[in-house]
Amino acid sequence: MPKIKTHRGAAKRFSLTAKGKVKRNKAYVSHILTKKNRKRKRNLRQSGLLNERDMKGIKRLIPYA
Repeated sequence: MPKIKTHRGAAKRFSLTAKGKVKRNKAYVSHILTKKNRKRKRNLRQSGLLNERDMKGIKRLIPYA
């Protein structure tokens, strides 16, 4: 049985927590920052957890994370 290849794009975007949940960075923080207020940009810097429905598919893409 060959090894499963890690999806490199997913590996750069997602990581696993100690309890096996998938951690992600928030979107909408890369450009057009002048119209977003300070509080919104500060909250976008913090990471979030992936939705339970999407977790199974992403875990399949990063099997050794």
